[in-house]
Amino acid sequence: MVDLSLLLWAAIPPLLLLGYYYCRMPFAPPLLKLLMFFIIGAISGFLALRLEWDFENVANSFVDWHQIKRTLLGTALRQLVEIGPIEEGCKLAAVVIPSYYLQRKYRLLHSTVFLFAIAVSLGFTAEENWIYFFHGTASVFERTIGTPVHAMFSAPWGYALGIYISSKNRLNRDKKFIFRAWLNSVICHALVNVLSSAWGYSLPLRFLSYGLFPFLLWMFWRLEQLLRKVQGKPVITLVSERTPQHRYWQRSLVLFALVLGGNAIFGLFLLVRTVSPLSPSKFFDTDILWFIFSRFLLNLFLGVLAWGIYRYLRHSARRRYF
Repeated sequence: MVDLSLLLWAAIPPLLLLGYYYCRMPFAPPLLKLLMFFIIGAISGFLALRLEWDFENVANSFVDWHQIKRTLLGTALRQLVEIGPIEEGCKLAAVVIPSYYLQRKYRLLHSTVFLFAIAVSLGFTAEENWIYFFHGTASVFERTIGTPVHAMFSAPWGYALGIYISSKNRLNRDKKFIFRAWLNSVICHALVNVLSSAWGYSLPLRFLSYGLFPFLLWMFWRLEQLLRKVQGKPVITLVSERTPQHRYWQRSLVLFALVLGGNAIFGLFLLVRTVSPLSPSKFFDTDILWFIFSRFLLNLFLGVLAWGIYRYLRHSARRRYF
């Protein structure tokens, strides 16, 4: 029998995030249609799981696939040829097929298709959450933190698909744009999974995990930029100088801000994961209280510094253009 509490913990965070994007989107489709895409996304998650299972069974008949994926290089290969293409392909099909039938009756807007892609990705996330909770391989906190990740993966092809479907004159170059965007999503999907698994390897490979949250922060930024485009708003400019030297300097600042901000979030994530198993009475021990306070201040300082760099770059862009 399905545990209702697990189902609620799996579905509620993605549904809340879907509601957030629904409220932000002008001319949003009816909420029932979005929920339909959310459910289709969850179904596509089970389909992807089945296809991955079949892929591994077939692969094991030719090579020792389980042995290959124990190394970091094997993990990267598995993500690029199995996990990324199957999961992004299932999500893409879960948007394309219903949209094909809907566009016979309605003219779908660019923003509508993009929101459909977010809804499917969040439904996929809900299914994935339930699988992790059912097998006890991840905590509620860890999965809640990862709620927007599948939406961030799918944002490029969701944007490209929206351009193609909403266009009156569908060009061949728009189809190529969809494939390139989908391939970008596959690569980003694979890279995130590789970086997240690097923590389980020995040094120096373990240091790769420190690139995970900066990369996730960049993908979140990309999602927000694409969202601004479909809303009809101008994108936020951070690199505004014209000379190559100044542009390299600003790009370096952007990268530095991502490293600082991403690892500040990573540090807080590790802090919560470290202290969460402790009993409430332990929090008042002097050593533990000082540990929590010092780590929190350190990561807060890094986050504020990254925010300061971001505000400086935005102020420089405004001053140049206005």
